[in-house]
Amino acid sequence: MSTGKQPIALEAHNLTVSYGTRPVLWEVDFELPSGVMAGVLGPNGSGKSTLLKTIMGLLDPLSGYVEVFGKSLDESRKRVSYVPQRESVDWDFPASVFDVVMMGRYLPGRFGGRAGVDDRKIVMEALDRVGMSSYANRQISRLSGGQQQRVFLARALARQADLYLLDEPFAGVDAASERAILEVLQSMKNEGKTLVIVHHDLHTAREFFDWFILLNTRLVVSGTKERAFTDKALGEAYGGALTPLSRLADKVKDSNFPVRE
Repeated sequence: MSTGKQPIALEAHNLTVSYGTRPVLWEVDFELPSGVMAGVLGPNGSGKSTLLKTIMGLLDPLSGYVEVFGKSLDESRKRVSYVPQRESVDWDFPASVFDVVMMGRYLPGRFGGRAGVDDRKIVMEALDRVGMSSYANRQISRLSGGQQQRVFLARALARQADLYLLDEPFAGVDAASERAILEVLQSMKNEGKTLVIVHHDLHTAREFFDWFILLNTRLVVSGTKERAFTDKALGEAYGGALTPLSRLADKVKDSNFPVRE
């Protein structure tokens, strides 16, 4: 399927997901063009992480379905890479940085097979790209939070996918790691990759992304910055409390005051 300009990378059709009796996503329906870096935004509990887990098949929807590049996930799984939230991982697991990134090479149908020379080269190239090649033999538990997140990104890169789903990759990282991660993500987009990124900071989102999926259980907007950053759309997603926050963000932007400060 095509929008007439860009082929569709990801489609969600009437997607409804619940935890017990509580719906977390309700009849979510959108198409995402390929080659964009999309931010998934919304308040806490709005279904952002749930959306990524459902796309990956980690959660079963009550209704609706997802297509990746016009096919089911099972047919397209080799083209998809997923980076979960860092806090959801047991970092005490005894593995080196190299071993963690090598996990990205265990593609469907290859489990149990030995890593080859090409796999090792791809792993080191991925580590070099995120600035972590010198840490290849270090235990993953001995890294800082920002370094661990870079290793997770390297694991995703090693998969050599076309669609990347990342859950809060900037959460809890230092400024240097944030810049390094953002540079890699932008370079991936420039290579034609499609990125779907859960993000909690509405203000930096304006700078980071060129497409937005705005959620509050239901889909509010899927589209460009001009569609997502309107009073109406933001009000539907975040409620009335957003208004003073948005005004403050505009003042910060106008004064060129560092957002991190």
